[in-house]
Amino acid sequence: MTPKLDYRWHLREVMATRGMFSTTDLRPLLAERGIDLSPSQTYRLVVERPERLSLKTLMALLDILGCTMDELIEPVAAAGSRRRHSAAAGGGLAPGKDTGLGDLRPKRARIVPE
Repeated sequence: MTPKLDYRWHLREVMATRGMFSTTDLRPLLAERGIDLSPSQTYRLVVERPERLSLKTLMALLDILGCTMDELIEPVAAAGSRRRHSAAAGGGLAPGKDTGLGDLRPKRARIVPE
């Protein structure tokens, strides 16, 4: 089974190492490169982890900050995948079960006529 991947977004940290401590510093630099984001979009881009990001915006960020993609985006294993994997390795799961309940699932009662 392939591990599920997640990522960490380091835009705020990379900006800080470059002396940029405000999201308003980033907006005009993005606009120079044809990326027009509202103040709230720029704030969310810096403060939160983006779920979707255009390649043009990503390339503009790399150009502005003079960094590589590895510095901005750090791939990591998903938090839940390790726990499921260790449970499947020897945690009492029945073969083929990936629900994490294994033998703890109740069995249906059988009614036998007398």
